[in-house]
Amino acid sequence: MPDSDLSQTEISNAFVAQARALLSTDYLPKIEACLEQLTDQDVWWRANQESNSIGNLMLHLSGNLRQWIVCGLGDAPDQRERQQEFDERALIPRSDLFAKLKQTVAEVDDVLARYDPRELLAVRRIQGNDVTALEAIFHVTEHFSMHAGQIIYITKLLHASDLHFYDL
Repeated sequence: MPDSDLSQTEISNAFVAQARALLSTDYLPKIEACLEQLTDQDVWWRANQESNSIGNLMLHLSGNLRQWIVCGLGDAPDQRERQQEFDERALIPRSDLFAKLKQTVAEVDDVLARYDPRELLAVRRIQGNDVTALEAIFHVTEHFSMHAGQIIYITKLLHASDLHFYDL
């Protein structure tokens, strides 16, 4: 189909659908596969005090998704305390961390499933910045991808094994 045959609504819907799919069916399952290889202690390992653990990254992903999409686009109250995500040192079980992240991704998916594609260029105030809804969705998708990559890397460092994400 030539590009000129696509409506702005179809393009907007495709963008939102792709973001939803990446978060729910690509990045989140990769994090889950990593957690299956790790102990609770592994999840809180850090290379040094200036580095984040997988646990911190998971708390951060939940906070970021919630602030930018659930609150920023879905209008839920924003009560995020971002620095706590990085300061946490308690050994929260990986199952609890994953349950929280999975629930947050589900809430994000719900907001995006209901989001009016005609509002993608509407400006919202999120984390002290004026951004369009399109920018917010793009931000959380790339941000989630970046930290999922860090979680994968830490998992490979700790277990020196192929995670077989792309086996056919």
